[in-house]
Amino acid sequence: MPAKLFVGNLAYATTEQELRQLFSQVGQITQVDLRRDERGQSRGFAFIVMRTPAQAQKAIAKFNGFSLADRKLRVNAAKPREGNDGQPGQRVKADQSGGYLSKLGGFFIPDQPGRSTPSQSRRNGNYQSTLGAYGTKAPPAPRRRGRGQRG
Repeated sequence: MPAKLFVGNLAYATTEQELRQLFSQVGQITQVDLRRDERGQSRGFAFIVMRTPAQAQKAIAKFNGFSLADRKLRVNAAKPREGNDGQPGQRVKADQSGGYLSKLGGFFIPDQPGRSTPSQSRRNGNYQSTLGAYGTKAPPAPRRRGRGQRG
């Protein structure tokens, strides 16, 4: 069974080939996924899938704290993102008060007993049950056109 590792604190110049070469010292690599931004620059972290959990544990023991390009790597077992159901408008914990901040609308919704959460409302298609007490959200402003464009 494959095991996925998170590798953080990478130098921006680090390549997938360098990671593959380094981690192949402890076992077989199934996949190397160096995360990049929209411009193609490394985001400073990667996910590496090792063939077995034993090889993954060996990689963690050997490379966590290992110096690569004058940076100490952070290597640990990858964890699934919390609250990410693959849908736009994910909710994230906003603060200690127990509410959530919706990435879709940018509004704060405190948890209330008896009310559905924003993600439940989204799945059910029932925004009003959650947002009714907070009013309605105005539609987005029309986009401005640049010079020379006709509409």
